[in-house]
Parts: sequence; structure tokens; C-alpha cells
Amino acid sequence: MDKTKTVTINGQRYDAHTGMPINRAKPLKVATKATSAAGIHGAPQKSQTLVRRATKKPTVAAASRPIRTPGRSMDIARSSKISRFAPHPVKPLAKTVPTPDIPAVIHPTVRKLNKFRAAKLAVVTPQTPKLAQGIKQEAITAALAKPAVKAPKKSFFKLNPRFVNIFSISAAIIILGVYFTYINMPSWSVHVAAGQAGIDATYPEYRPDGYSLDGPVTYNDGQVTIDFAANTGSSKFSLKQSKSSLDSSAVLDSIVRKKVGDKYITNQERGLTIYTYDGNATWVNAGILYSIDGNAPLSSEQIRRIATSL
Repeated sequence: MDKTKTVTINGQRYDAHTGMPINRAKPLKVATKATSAAGIHGAPQKSQTLVRRATKKPTVAAASRPIRTPGRSMDIARSSKISRFAPHPVKPLAKTVPTPDIPAVIHPTVRKLNKFRAAKLAVVTPQTPKLAQGIKQEAITAALAKPAVKAPKKSFFKLNPRFVNIFSISAAIIILGVYFTYINMPSWSVHVAAGQAGIDATYPEYRPDGYSLDGPVTYNDGQVTIDFAANTGSSKFSLKQSKSSLDSSAVLDSIVRKKVGDKYITNQERGLTIYTYDGNATWVNAGILYSIDGNAPLSSEQIRRIATSL
């Protein structure tokens, strides 16, 4: 082969185009001695073999660096396992049989739900829209089919709620008026009687428990009498109010002692001198003589409270 088509690396010749080794000779030992550049780039060595059949095989000299040819030479050590091209012939790759994918499995619950939906959609039939005339006719037919029911007659109070409100308010006012009139009737009666008698008579604010006004308030010239009776039993007493010019001492001498002598009790309360005897009492205040007479067993405390409430 021509040198321009081969490359020698470590004593092994390679094809410059294919990179394949030409002959598989044993690798030569490379001298460790450094060579000069003059020895490498010297004149080419003459062949020592003239007749190869008659001569011995020449000894191989120490390998020298090959002449570098631009674009042809390679100075890189390569392994014999590395090649530029794939080996010939190229074995076809074994065909791999693809494994089929396992299809998805529907859950039993989802399958039942799908069947139920399909059955429901199959049962439902599309409805055609009704015309306005048809709807009106159906409404008339349904109304005629129903039995006629008379509407209940509304009462007067339901028809006139405003009148009911006014009536209720008026009745409440009347009831309250009657109640207050009943409570204040004795005071009004005494006031009327005092005006007729010409004195300043009053109705006591305190009444003993179990006693109430008995009959109308009576009067005559200069005197007003109020009668009280027990709610149970026959006990009663009268409260008399009359004009008088006497004072407390004169009342004691001219009235109390003439009736009971010295059998009386004197009580002083809020400037009043009250003489009590046998459940009865007498006192004077502001020119009016007050006296309590009757068979009611009133205590001194009850008499005192009646006197101070006038």
C-alpha cells in the first residue's frame, strides 16, 4: 500500500480512510530514549532487504515518529476497540414486541350510576311547548270542574277594623273612668255635702280594715256626717264634722267629761289633742269639731290614724 493511504501508530499500520488495522503484528517496544528532531526528520532509510526469500527477516528498529502529512496523519493513541465506522456487516437489531396497555376498568358503582342515568334519560320524553290558547282553555276547564264555593261573609268588625279600634279605646276609657269614679265617689260626695253645709269637710284617707262607706254622705246646716259599717257583722261608726269655736280645753270640759267623766285617754299627734273613750273620740282642729261615735271596737291607734288623715 502507498504510504499516503496508511498511518503507523506504535508500529501498527492503519488505513487512513477506514481506520482499520492492516496487519495484527505484535506491538513493538518503544524506546524510552529521547530522539532528536534531526533523527526524525532525516533522510528516508534505505531498504535493507533485497531478496526476501534468501535473507533473514530484518530486525525492526526503534519506532520513530511518522511523518506528519497534513490532513492524513493521526498522532493520537487509540484503542483497538474504537473504530470510526460500525463493523460490517451490521447485525439487525432484534425487534421488541410491544406490551399492550391494560385498559381502564370502570368502577361498579360508576357503572350502576351510568345505567341509572341512561334509563332516566330514556324514560323522559321531550314535551312540546303549549300554546297560549291551550293553556287558557285548560285553566277554564279546571275552574269549571271545581265546585262553586261561596266565600264566607265577613263580619262587620272585619270590614271596619278602624271602628273596632275606636270602640275598643273608648270602652277602655269608659271602664277606667268608672273605676276612678267608684274610688273617688266618697270624696266627691263629701265635697258636695260640704258645699251644701257650708263647712270645709273632708273624707279620711285612712279607713280601718274591714269597714267601708255605708250609704250616702248626709249633711245639714253646718254639719256633715259620714257613716261606716263593717263588711261582716253589725259594727258601725259615724264620723261627724261640724263648725265649732271651742278649743281643746273647752271640748274636754263641755263634751268629754259630760259624757264619760274622767274615763278618757288623751293622745297628742301632729298638734292635735285627741280624747278617746269607749271606742269613741273627740277633737277639734281649725274651727271644726270632729267626733267618732258608734259601737265599733276601734283602738286608739286606729282613731289616731283616722284623725291625722283628715
